[in-house]
Amino acid sequence: MANNLKTPWSNKIDTTAYPRPQMQRQSYHSLDGDWQYKIRKGNLDSAVDGDFDGIIKVPFAPESMLSGVDKSRLTDGFLQPDEVLIYRLEFARHEKEGLAILHFGAVDYECKVFLNGHLVGAHIGGYTAFEIDISECMQERNVLDVLVVDPSDSMPISRGKQKIKHGGIWYTPTSGIWQSVWIEYVPQIYIKSLKITPDLDNSLVNIKVNANVPSEAKIILQGKTYATQNGEADVPIENPREWSPNDPYLYYFDVVCENDKVTSYFAMRKFSIGKRADGKPCFMLNNKPCFMTGMLDQGYWSDGLYTAPSDEALIYDIQLAKDCGFNTLRKHIKIEPMRWYYHCDRLGMIVWQDFVNGGGDYNKLAILLLPNIGINIKDDNYGFYARKDKVGKELYYKEMDEIVKQLYNCPSIALWTPFNEGWGQFDALEVCEYLKKLDSSRLIDHASGWSDQGGDIRSIHKYFVKFKMPRRENRPVVLSEYGGYALKVEGHTFVDKAFGYAMYKDRKSLDKAICKLWKNQILPAKEQGLCATIYTQVSDVQSEVNGIVTYDRQVVKVDVVALKALNDELVTKFCK
Repeated sequence: MANNLKTPWSNKIDTTAYPRPQMQRQSYHSLDGDWQYKIRKGNLDSAVDGDFDGIIKVPFAPESMLSGVDKSRLTDGFLQPDEVLIYRLEFARHEKEGLAILHFGAVDYECKVFLNGHLVGAHIGGYTAFEIDISECMQERNVLDVLVVDPSDSMPISRGKQKIKHGGIWYTPTSGIWQSVWIEYVPQIYIKSLKITPDLDNSLVNIKVNANVPSEAKIILQGKTYATQNGEADVPIENPREWSPNDPYLYYFDVVCENDKVTSYFAMRKFSIGKRADGKPCFMLNNKPCFMTGMLDQGYWSDGLYTAPSDEALIYDIQLAKDCGFNTLRKHIKIEPMRWYYHCDRLGMIVWQDFVNGGGDYNKLAILLLPNIGINIKDDNYGFYARKDKVGKELYYKEMDEIVKQLYNCPSIALWTPFNEGWGQFDALEVCEYLKKLDSSRLIDHASGWSDQGGDIRSIHKYFVKFKMPRRENRPVVLSEYGGYALKVEGHTFVDKAFGYAMYKDRKSLDKAICKLWKNQILPAKEQGLCATIYTQVSDVQSEVNGIVTYDRQVVKVDVVALKALNDELVTKFCK
């Protein structure tokens, strides 16, 4: 057992890169670094006064090694549902002019924010960014307090793979601030958000500018200026250069509104469903068949848990996947910092984005077993799916709104996955209709794995038995999870009792098994109409040892060149 595994970046932590490349300003002041913290029995109405327990390094969660938190302060190694985590930072005002906007990348799960003793904001949901105008309470010297509670899976809220009784495919809860905190100073009239929609078929991009006060803006692209009308402009793109994994070209532009200016980017690309030359349904990129060969990506780090130690670490996982010939990553039940998506955009990695599951412990017999023998339980049977709670379902829709708004401008995102393996699933087809109204530009895998309700895509998970293409299926078929082949690397494994779907004793036998899997199952299925695959997985995570790289990112367990050759064969043959 080695639960103190360090990544190559553990001793060179760097969270200084601009947190939101999709909308960047010159005014940026990071508040990451050393804060005071304390953990007490209580709730969000607890008193902040009194001594603190020590120093925590933001943006790392207290459960992580990189936070520097004394683990004796954590019962069972994580914040308990009946405890409150209190942060404090003292800082000076950085700029004399302008409104002060305080940004949080993500805080898990519910928080209240106080500045100089005044409640300035609150947020519910552990995965989305939020901002607070703190101008009225700002002083030359300031005291910022953040109170956080995290019920994890003790309540039917969105929590991903965090579980109080963790182990196997379930991981240690991650609490509190786990993405960057920063301040921007903006003019009285400023740009709050952008909505960017490329239209490849008509060689234009639609850009909507949302200011805090209704205002017109100017868009500056490739030396030309375009004025908005009612805050919106259709910008023509002559001879558009199409974005793809092989040519991830990005168009950078500026938006000016009164005295405010931001820089952003977009890509000319289109994701859709079409047909191959043989008439079988498939995924299309830029109106051409595209086989998406990908990996499941949990986004966990041995030293930082939910938070990568540096920008370089984020890039490492993406580049490793590309080096192995994968063109897709399925971000599994987690929302990443915006820089991760930026790196996928610029490096050319297609993203399938899961939403974050909630709900209770469902009826495993009904939800897991019955679909595998051809019987699906309708997901309006809320009792089977442990989704009777009205508040939990309302929060799911609220979080969907926030996630889509936050990630809409990321060119690399091709597909949304509202539900995975029935976890927290309810009314999947209605959820998809709602999602299509939020974003009609992307594909939707309505129920990944099983509990198929008849959505646009047939999505299958297969681990223990041989995959066979379903008969009489007119929808695109995706193998959205498979593999999970595991190799335990001594000195780089989190626990002694490791988990994997198929265990191998050494790298040679693992490589041989992967090659056999591709040759005997994946390539033949592709010929029969399979249009995308997601192999499990990028890295080991705690008990799981089925990554192509160890949890600490120190040892790559596969033959990268051989795996790339298999993926190249898969993609090339498909596109003929």
